[in-house]
Amino acid sequence: MSPGFPVHPIPARAGIGLRLPHHALVLQQRPAAAWLEVHPENYMSDAHSLAELERMRADYPLSLHAVGLSLGSAAGVEAAHTARLKDLVERLEPALVSDHLSWSIAGGQYLPDLLPLPYTEEALQVVCRNVAQVQERLGRQILVENPSTYLQFSASAIPEPEFLAAVAERSGCGVLFDVNNVYVSAMNQRQDAAKIMRDWCRALDARTVGEMHLAGHAVVATAAGEELRIDDHGDHVCAAVWALYEQALAHFGARPTLLEWDTRLPEFSVLQAEAALAQARLDSAQQRAYARAV
Repeated sequence: MSPGFPVHPIPARAGIGLRLPHHALVLQQRPAAAWLEVHPENYMSDAHSLAELERMRADYPLSLHAVGLSLGSAAGVEAAHTARLKDLVERLEPALVSDHLSWSIAGGQYLPDLLPLPYTEEALQVVCRNVAQVQERLGRQILVENPSTYLQFSASAIPEPEFLAAVAERSGCGVLFDVNNVYVSAMNQRQDAAKIMRDWCRALDARTVGEMHLAGHAVVATAAGEELRIDDHGDHVCAAVWALYEQALAHFGARPTLLEWDTRLPEFSVLQAEAALAQARLDSAQQRAYARAV
C-alpha cells in the first residue's frame, strides 16, 4: 500500500478544523494555521466550496476527515460513497485521510450519527475487511478514530483499545487518537479517565498513531438526573482533556493534532487561540524528547 503524494505534508503541529462559514476569511486573509482538516462529505456535491478548498490547499497542508464510510457496517462499505471520496482524494491530494470506528448505514439509509460497535471478534473481522477495501480503493492508508461512546455492549469481549490496535495490525491502517473521546467515554461509563488513557497507551503501537484530535463537549443531565457528556465539538477543550493530552504526548510523542469545533462555531481567532494552547503542549513534549535524546 503506497500513499499518494500530497501537496504539503502535515507537520507534528496543531491544526484547525475548517468549516464552511470560515472559507471567506481564510481565502481573503490567509490566517496563520499549521494545517487544516475538513469533512469531505461537505464537498462531494458542492462544486463552489470544493473550488474554494482547492485554492486554500495550495497554502495549507490538508487532511480529509470522513464521517460517511461506515467502517463497521456488516453489509460492507458503500462503493458509491467510496468512489466519491476517491475522486476528492485524487483532486485534493490530502496528506491524511481518516474516518471513525463506527457504523452509520443500514439498508441503504444513512443515519445522522456515528453509532458504536460491540467489540467482538466478528465485528473485528468486519471492520478489518471494510478498512482493507477502502484502502485498496483509495490506493493509500487511512487512519481510524476511536469514537465517543454512551453505553457498553454486554456482548463486547475485547477492550476498546485492544480492538482498535488489532484493526491497525490486521488491516495496516493507522490510528487517529481522539483524546476528548477517551474522556467522554470514560466519564459516561463512570470510569477513571487517566486509567483508561494508560490502557490506550499500553494497547496502541505508537508507530500507528498518525494524528490526534482535541475538542470540547457538552455536559447535560439525563432524565434520571445523572451527568452525561455529549461529544458535540462545541466548546473549549476542558482542563481534564488537556491533562489526558499531555499524558498521550508523553507516551506517543508529538503528533499532528487537530482542534475540532463544529457546533456553536466561534470566530476563527478563537480556534487559533485554542490551537495555540495545543501547540504549547506539543512544543514542551518535543523539548522533553530532545532533552532525553541528548
